[in-house]
Amino acid sequence: MKNPQKLFVLLGLLMGFSTLVKAQAGDTESAVKYRRNSLHLILLESEDFPRKETVMKAYSNAPFPEKYNNHSIGFNSFDPTQYSVTGTTQTAAVSSKKGMFSSLTAVTGAGGDGDGSEMSLVINKFIKEKKLANQLIAKWFDRQPDGSFDMKLVAERGSYNASEMEANIAKGSARGTASLADAGEELIKNTFVVFTKLKFVSNEPIAAAIRIAAKTQTSKLGTLGQMLADKAADAVYNKTKEGYSVWTTSYLYRLKWNDTTAAVFYDKYWMDKKSLNAKKKEAFNNATDFDMEFVGSEKSSTLVTFSLKSKRTEDEIVELATVRNVDNVFAKLQKEYDVFKPKTPLYSGDPITAKIGLKEGIEGGDRFEVLEQTLDPKTGLTSYVRKGIITVDKNSIWDNRYNAAEGEISEKEDKKSKSKTPLDRTTFKGGKNFAAGMLIRQIK
Repeated sequence: MKNPQKLFVLLGLLMGFSTLVKAQAGDTESAVKYRRNSLHLILLESEDFPRKETVMKAYSNAPFPEKYNNHSIGFNSFDPTQYSVTGTTQTAAVSSKKGMFSSLTAVTGAGGDGDGSEMSLVINKFIKEKKLANQLIAKWFDRQPDGSFDMKLVAERGSYNASEMEANIAKGSARGTASLADAGEELIKNTFVVFTKLKFVSNEPIAAAIRIAAKTQTSKLGTLGQMLADKAADAVYNKTKEGYSVWTTSYLYRLKWNDTTAAVFYDKYWMDKKSLNAKKKEAFNNATDFDMEFVGSEKSSTLVTFSLKSKRTEDEIVELATVRNVDNVFAKLQKEYDVFKPKTPLYSGDPITAKIGLKEGIEGGDRFEVLEQTLDPKTGLTSYVRKGIITVDKNSIWDNRYNAAEGEISEKEDKKSKSKTPLDRTTFKGGKNFAAGMLIRQIK
């Protein structure tokens, strides 16, 4: 179709909008279908390290983050050594955060990346050579071997109503165009890829590096001061040298999608079963119009010790530490970068509760905005209206971390009820007239 505007209308007519379905009062489960960000996970294959097989297996078997749509495109790892960037003059976009973690990485090599600049260059090269953005778009539009696209996945994830689609087609409503723009803004634009690198290291070299750094910094204190400082540094070393640590670094990327990108896609590459075109198929295979953008990176480390009192095996302890450490990095990414923050439906309005907890890194006093999804009747676009602000009740935080021990309750017991029953949701304070199904999103 030569006229992209006609195609916009035609595709748009295939999509209707249905408002958010709210759970009825008294329901035991919140039957809400809400628009989630979409996510693909890629593991950066690492060099050998202690218990590597256990660590990698733990990562592979970990539950997919439930607050996101699984947008997997068939491959979930790659070997960075196959994408050499030696001699490149490209400038890497990396987080500028510093601190003890990055200093220790430089001293011990435990993190493997230094400040992450070289790894970011490697990832950028991988993205371009694999045409990662093209593959993410192909999944959104259910691309078939013949090169044809359709809107099935977009309609499913956007809660676009099938009967309303037919009605729009029958009456030739131009509202379909707005629905198409709405889907791009709400769904396709919020497609993310997280690249993760794992390492399992002995604590002794790290503890030794800390001791050396501490003694160097106190070398001007005089003889007595130096002796006391050295003694303190040795004591810290002896306490921290045992065991291992899981180190995780994750890099967050987002699909570039805007009105211009959408227009290029629909004009140059779109075709359905009724308009197959071999040239368009080949053109999309080789297209360079689409790309990813770097959002940021985060790091986390978790101490691993093997106690004789533990009921878990050593492999089970490593597995638990690995998965929880990865969860910690995700929680940091969500807190730091607004575009990656997921929305969560309220489980109940009175009391105000939601199915999030320690896994998401929430703490007592954390603030969330309560949102109600609305449809602008003039534009046909979705918007979110803030209905209030709530805070986490420090006495009632759900421990939803991976493989929490049976019967283990939140670190903060519910003091009001004095109940020993394990929590299965987190309670919030503040505001009135909230209902199950309204969405909440953390704010700073």
